[in-house]
Amino acid sequence: MEYNLERMKPHTISVQERKRMQITGVTDVESFDEQAVQLSTPLGELTIKGLGLHIGRIDVNTGELELEGEIWELSYSDSQPMGGGLFSRLFR
Repeated sequence: MEYNLERMKPHTISVQERKRMQITGVTDVESFDEQAVQLSTPLGELTIKGLGLHIGRIDVNTGELELEGEIWELSYSDSQPMGGGLFSRLFR
C-alpha cells in the first residue's frame, strides 16, 4: 500500500518508560478497554496492548491522544476501517 505523505496529518508516537504515550495523527478510535486500544492513523490501524490502559486526553480537532498504563505492544495493520469508530459516532 502506498501513502501520499504530503496530504496526511503528521503521525508521531512518543513513549515514556512504557507507562505514558502521546500519539498524533489519530483519525479515529475504533475500540478501547484496559488491555487494548485500536486507533486509525493515516498510516494504518494501530493496536496498542497492555495492562490498565486508559485514555488520559484526546483532542478530536488535532488528532492528539495521550494514553497511560503498562504498554506491552504496538502493531500496525494496513487495513483501513470503513468508519463507524468512536469519533464518528460521537460527532455526527
